[in-house]
Amino acid sequence: MSNYRRNRVPGETYFFTVNLLERHSQSCLLVNHVDVLREAVRVTKCHALFHIDAWVVLPEHMHSTWTDICTSVIAPA
Repeated sequence: MSNYRRNRVPGETYFFTVNLLERHSQSCLLVNHVDVLREAVRVTKCHALFHIDAWVVLPEHMHSTWTDICTSVIAPA
């Protein structure tokens, strides 16, 4: 497992790509089971505060942009 260093900034936006292990196997796993992926994200959002800005699900990989929702930041009046 990689050990990434992250600069945790409240309200920060993150872009990431997730690939299947055998990406070039002509698998359509992600689009065939998108309902399972949606449920996994729903459960994850119950434990972590983030907003999904954009999400592209392709047959063997996906791209997404998430923004951290910081509840401790008070908007200016």
